[in-house]
Amino acid sequence: MGTKPTVPVNCLFQGCYNPEFEAEIRKCKDKCYNYNQLNPNDRETQRKMLAEILGKMGENVVFTPPFWCDYGYNIEFDGFVYVNHNSVFLDCAKIKIGKNTFIGPNCGLYTAVHPTNAKERIEGKEWAEPITIGEGVWLGGNVVVLPGVKIGDRAVIGAGSVVTKDIPADVVAVGNPCKVIKNIEN
Repeated sequence: MGTKPTVPVNCLFQGCYNPEFEAEIRKCKDKCYNYNQLNPNDRETQRKMLAEILGKMGENVVFTPPFWCDYGYNIEFDGFVYVNHNSVFLDCAKIKIGKNTFIGPNCGLYTAVHPTNAKERIEGKEWAEPITIGEGVWLGGNVVVLPGVKIGDRAVIGAGSVVTKDIPADVVAVGNPCKVIKNIEN
């Protein structure tokens, strides 16, 4: 297997219209497409195919199709994780998710950042910032996690939230933008 291109983190690079990156994305989209055609109850075949898509996959990682990502090999799971229907992980940078985490339906984890400068954006410039989600986290349905965010262990993110900044451990946070509303005693 050849060397995979590395997307630079936290610096502007030529993301769009870049044949090397676009080739990797096409390969991953083909794998995701095939994964999404599986019977949703065929966990054994799903697991084999996920192992070909993801960079690191702990035991008992479950993605309920459909699931889409850009590269796949930038996504890492430490252990049991359940990801519900219609997830989109734009993994230009690393996405690391701790064990015992639940991700609700229609959630998006987005590491790509496009410039506000229209000329740079039209030229296909972008940058990427990693996302880290701790252990025992629960993301409710329709949660969006933006580039560079870290979510602490055992945090609960309410449905429909847009997480724009880091969230500490052991809290419930909700809203757009997502804000801590209470502490959790564990």
